[in-house]
Amino acid sequence: MSQATTRGPSADFEILRERRPPGLIRRFLATWRHALGLLVGALDAAVKATPPSRRRGPRFRTRQLAAALARPFLDRRLRKLPFPVQFRRRLEALGATYIKLGQILSLRQDLLPREVTSELRNLLDRLPVVPFERFKELVTEGLGRPVGEMFQWIDERPLGSASIAQIHRATTLDGDLVVLKVVKPGIAETLKRDAALLKTLGWFLQLGLARYQPRRMIRELVDFTLREVDMRREADNAEEFAHNFADQPEIVFPRTYRDLSSRTVLCQEFLNGPRPDAEAIHHLPVADRDRLTQLGAGAIIQMLYRDGFFHADLHPGNLVVLPGPKCGFIDLGMVGRFDADLRRDLFFYYYFLVTGDAEGASRRLLATARSGPRSDRAGFRREVEELSRRFEHGSGFADYSLGQLILESISKGAKYRIYYPVEMVLMVKALITFEGVGALLKPDFDAAKETRSHLQRLLLQQLSPLKLMRETIEGGPQMVDALLKTPALVHEGIRLLEEARGRPPSDPGGALRSTVFGGFCLVAGAVLATQALWWPAAGLGLLGLVLALRRAG
Repeated sequence: MSQATTRGPSADFEILRERRPPGLIRRFLATWRHALGLLVGALDAAVKATPPSRRRGPRFRTRQLAAALARPFLDRRLRKLPFPVQFRRRLEALGATYIKLGQILSLRQDLLPREVTSELRNLLDRLPVVPFERFKELVTEGLGRPVGEMFQWIDERPLGSASIAQIHRATTLDGDLVVLKVVKPGIAETLKRDAALLKTLGWFLQLGLARYQPRRMIRELVDFTLREVDMRREADNAEEFAHNFADQPEIVFPRTYRDLSSRTVLCQEFLNGPRPDAEAIHHLPVADRDRLTQLGAGAIIQMLYRDGFFHADLHPGNLVVLPGPKCGFIDLGMVGRFDADLRRDLFFYYYFLVTGDAEGASRRLLATARSGPRSDRAGFRREVEELSRRFEHGSGFADYSLGQLILESISKGAKYRIYYPVEMVLMVKALITFEGVGALLKPDFDAAKETRSHLQRLLLQQLSPLKLMRETIEGGPQMVDALLKTPALVHEGIRLLEEARGRPPSDPGGALRSTVFGGFCLVAGAVLATQALWWPAAGLGLLGLVLALRRAG
C-alpha cells in the first residue's frame, strides 16, 4: 500500500473488534467446514457446467448423485453463486490470513483457472483497523517505551490497513517524518495456527486436485505469509536493497530506524511523492518521464537478473516518484530470491525473448521447470516455442505485454504437468507492473526496447574476464577435486571397454597421459559451459571425448 497517499480518517475504515485468537480445534473446524463446502461447491459447479452431450455414463451419474446429496448442506447464501465467487467469499469469511493467501493466489494464473484468479483480485484490501489509542498501545508494547519518548506526533488517520499490519504517519523527536507499520493484535498467533491447518488441507486437496499441486502451492504461500509477520525481515530487505543500489542514488529505498523498530513495529523514512499513476505525473516534462522509465527498467533488470533479489509485491501503490526525478520503492515485506543457476537461466530466457530467439527462450524456460508425474517436457517446449514465435512475428510488443507472454507460457505448464515456484509468478507480476507503469509514462512504451540496453550491459558483465576468473577461483576446490578423480574414472572406463572387446589394455603410460589430458578438456569444457561460452566449451568437450574414444580403440 502506498505511503504517499493518505487513505482518509479512520472513520473510513471498519473498526476491528479485538478478540482472543480462536483455539486450534475451533479454527480447525471452521477451516475444514469451509474447505469441504468449497469442494462440494466445486463438484456442484462442475456438474452444472457439464455439456448436455456429456451428461451420460456412470462417472457423470455418480458425480450428479454426490452433488445432489451434498447440496442441501451448503450455505444457502453461497450455493447459488458461481464457484469463483464462493471461493472468494469463503476466504473472506475465514479472516485476514486467508485473505492474504487469496491475494497471492490471485497471481497464480499458471495453476488456477483465469476466472478464479480474476475473482480473487476482488478480495478486501481495506481491512478493519484497531482504534488509534489501541494502535499507540501496540507501539508501546512492541518497542518497550512510551510513545511520547519516541515520537512528537502520530497521525490519527491510518494510511492503510492490510491483512497483517496497519500504517500511520509519525514524526520522530528529531523531526523526521516517518511511517509506523504495526502488526495487528492476534495476527501472529492466528497465522501460525492457520499455517499448520493449511498444510494439512493441502495434503487433503492433493488427493483430488493433484494436477494443480495444491500441497506445494499452499506450502509456498504459507512460507511467504509467515515471513511478512516479522517486521525485522522487512527492515533487512530494505537495507539489502539499499546496499545493492548503493551506486545508484536515483533508485531510493526507505531508511529504517532500527532503534524504533522491533518484531511487531517497523519505523521507516516516509517517501513523500505521488504514485506513478497519479494525475500529477502526466504534467512532468517528457525528459523526466523518459528518465523514470529508464530508471525503472534498469532497477527491474538488476533486481531480477543480476542480484536475484527482487520486490515481490510490486504495483503502482508501492512506487513513489521523487524529485530529481528519482524512483522510490516501498512496502518491502514480500521479496523473491533466485539462486545463481535459476537467475542465469531466467536471464537468458528473457534475453532470448527480447532478441527474438524462440527456440533458445523455450529451452531456457524449460530448464527452470519442475516436472510432475507423467510430465511431457517435449510437448511443453514445443508449445512454448510456438507461442514465442507467434508473438515475435505477430502482434509484437506494441499490442501484447511481454509479461503476459511469459505468464501465458508458464500457464501452459499445468497442461503438461510442468510446474513453477511462486517466485516465477511474482517475477512476472513485477514485469507486468513495470510495463503498466511504463505505458502510463510513455504512450509508445516498448518493454523490449527499454530493457535491451540494460540486458546487453548485464550480459557483458556476466562474460567479463574478471567475473569469469573470480567464479573459476571460487569453484577451484570442486574443479581440483574433479580433475583428481577424472583420470581414474576415465581410465577405468577405457579398461572396461578394452576388456569388453577381448584384449588387454596396451601402453598404460600413454593411456594415462591421454586420459589426464582428455579429462582436463572435459572439465574445462564443463566450466566454460556454465558461463554460457558454448563454442569453446563444445570444442574442448569434443577434444576430450575424441581422446577417450581413441584410447578405447
